[in-house]
Amino acid sequence: MSPTGAMSEKASHSASSNVRLDLEYAEPTMSDTTNSPTETDEAAKDDPIELTRTKSIAETLSLPREILVVAIVCSAQLLTQAGLGNVQTIVHIIGDHFGLTAGELPWLIAGYSLTVGTFILISGRFGDVFGYKRMLLIGFSWMAIWTMVLGLSFYSNHVLFTFARVLQGIGPAIMLPNGLAILGATYAPGRRKAMVFAIFGATAPTGSVIGSTFSGLFALAWWPWTYWSFSIYLVIITVVGSYIVPDPPKKSTFADKPLKEKLWDLDLPGATAGVTALVLFNFAWNQAPLVGWPKAYVYVVMIIGILFVPLFFYIELRVSPYPLIPFEALSSDVAFVLASVACGWSGFGIWYYYIWQYAQVLRGASPLLSSAWVAPVVPSGIIAAIITGLVIHRIGPPPVMMIALTAFTIGIVLIMTAPLSQTYWAQFFLCTLITPWGMDMSFPAATLILSDAVKKEHQGIGASLVNTVVNYSISLGLGFAGTVEVHVNNGGTTPEDILKGYRAAWYMAVGLSGLGMGISTLYCFICWRANKMRANLSEKDEEAKA
Repeated sequence: MSPTGAMSEKASHSASSNVRLDLEYAEPTMSDTTNSPTETDEAAKDDPIELTRTKSIAETLSLPREILVVAIVCSAQLLTQAGLGNVQTIVHIIGDHFGLTAGELPWLIAGYSLTVGTFILISGRFGDVFGYKRMLLIGFSWMAIWTMVLGLSFYSNHVLFTFARVLQGIGPAIMLPNGLAILGATYAPGRRKAMVFAIFGATAPTGSVIGSTFSGLFALAWWPWTYWSFSIYLVIITVVGSYIVPDPPKKSTFADKPLKEKLWDLDLPGATAGVTALVLFNFAWNQAPLVGWPKAYVYVVMIIGILFVPLFFYIELRVSPYPLIPFEALSSDVAFVLASVACGWSGFGIWYYYIWQYAQVLRGASPLLSSAWVAPVVPSGIIAAIITGLVIHRIGPPPVMMIALTAFTIGIVLIMTAPLSQTYWAQFFLCTLITPWGMDMSFPAATLILSDAVKKEHQGIGASLVNTVVNYSISLGLGFAGTVEVHVNNGGTTPEDILKGYRAAWYMAVGLSGLGMGISTLYCFICWRANKMRANLSEKDEEAKA
């Protein structure tokens, strides 16, 4: 769930923008004041020499304000993962309060990831139309409201908690693409921009551990304060961000249109069909382990979700003037990348959920101790983000993607085969060091591969698609794993049976990440062969000229 510093020159654009933000948002320098802004902008677009006389929005900011801007925008990533961690670590305390069974607990995680992944594409389009800063602040505010409701659900029941949890995920879905768009619009290509995106990526594992640690602390007193304090912090971020974060101009395609045309350009019919298909299909897979596949409504919901898929494609291809996904941008390269990402991150979601269950249910760790056990993902993830940013342009994105999927697979195998009585410092510790390399290498590699694969006017769609696939795959993977677990754990009445169910879920994760490793290896070979063929053709052309 984390972009890194490798999201540099070509991939650090709006999460759904189809323009080159660095040119569109360049501001005239003092030497350009003799011309009108319109004349300067047009000259800059037509004459490459003029580009050297422009500067990015970041260059107009003082250093203290720039630091605050980066901190606030990166909070979008940090708080997204903190929202995941602050339920995961105390999920059993919440479940005991509401009287939930073990089979109902995964919904508290999957529901959040479901809405995060489902609403990213449409949220990015809202940013294009109404402004990235405005949507970022709306995302913070939305998350604050529903986080407050999570705490208030203490006085109600688990239905309100689950409902609020699902709606809470819409906030990060708004924050992530528009935060990326602000960074892409604010910074010109270069090392400074790469470092900013490295920071953005490094906040993912950090946010998860911060969220889990504070929820463990508050749970020692009263667990609702986990969410009330989180909501207060979100309100503070919203207020400070309204004054500090710059407001890049809206995309020119939509900026001058009347409101009625803007609403049409949002592609609301396509968004409705797409969101409905994703939500219903995911709901069926995550509900089935809880109530059982024989329940008729599970099949009905899944079938309805599948039927919405062709409707979505019809609207996008035949009706919408500005489809959410430009299908001409989808190629075999894009298919390889998204398939690898989906396999790797669905496996990661299973690893993440069940490693907490393993620590707390089978090894008896408290929320704080289990947070400490998982904490090595923070330094490991930061190192992975920095190294990926440094090497990805030297060895290329395809090998990085292959290495990332290998890290996912090895990390899952380590915890899957760990004996219950084994010391923490053996396989448990090693898997928390290795798995973050899959996180912080796969996202930037996927983004850059998509950036190379699509046309210039569709550069921004890469980050948007990868974000969607990452978060949706986490939720869907938990549904797959839950189905496997309940069919092999014999009811989970003994520690042996519980462990058997957890390992079965991890076997599912290994299968998914292993499939992704195979796909990424095949794609790496295809790219190597294509490059070799181009090199041979180039040599023949030179020989012919000679």
